Amino acid sequence: MTAEKVWLITGTSTGFGKMLVEELQKTDAKIVATARNVAKIQHWTDNKNTLLLELDVTDQKQIDKAVADTIDKFGRIDVLVNNAGWGYFGSVEETDEAAVRSLMDTNFWGLTNMTRAVLPIMRSQKEGQIINISSVAGILGGAGIAYYNATKHAVEGFSKGLAYEVEPLGIKITNVEPGPFRTDWAGRSHQAADSTIADYENTAHNNTTVFEGNSGQQDGSPELLAKAIVKLSKVTNPPLHFLAGANAVERAHEEIERLQQDFDVWEEDSTHLSYGDEPYWN
Repeated sequence: MTAEKVWLITGTSTGFGKMLVEELQKTDAKIVATARNVAKIQHWTDNKNTLLLELDVTDQKQIDKAVADTIDKFGRIDVLVNNAGWGYFGSVEETDEAAVRSLMDTNFWGLTNMTRAVLPIMRSQKEGQIINISSVAGILGGAGIAYYNATKHAVEGFSKGLAYEVEPLGIKITNVEPGPFRTDWAGRSHQAADSTIADYENTAHNNTTVFEGNSGQQDGSPELLAKAIVKLSKVTNPPLHFLAGANAVERAHEEIERLQQDFDVWEEDSTHLSYGDEPYWN
């Protein structure tokens, strides 16, 4: 790996992406900062180590151009950070299908298509790291965010399979799984279903109110997570999973306990489903 790594980062106009660019600008890193509206990141124009590119991760032509422009400018890509994404709140019944298809297009397909575009370069280099900004919502579930959960669970599953494929090629995969952080996720960067079904008042609707009400007041610091991501890029064996924030750690361990309980309680039935086990069920 080169001393001055080349970073390609999606979704840098706000939140984690913005803080990561600003943290990397304190170093000698070469940075490709992208945004759907490049005017929002023009304040970095004078930084000689930062290339600004327009990129909507749902547009394959823009993906291909961003990767090509990165290679033209810096000659390689050492770290891809798949950060672009947004949130959606609402019960499954109340959800607008077009909206959540768009959600999946950005949060999952955008991420996978960016990854596919960069993999040939990293294979030829025989090294590289892909850091996906996933979520603790990709490990557990919650009322009112089922479709958001689905996008992040998809990212987790994709990344696990990909990690096995590319590990022998010198490419590392890390999923960063934040809990509540002080970003625009529950503010500008989300959509919400129209709440029309009273039966969900105490579950999905209540959670939406909490998420939106806490926006801008979360304990998690995007600035500190940026420092953690930079550290993850420097270790020889980065983790596949990096839980971000005390809240994420606590809730992930609670989810593991729930899974373990189901596995243990139903183990007898689960392990008697082979040919020859018919007497067990009689």
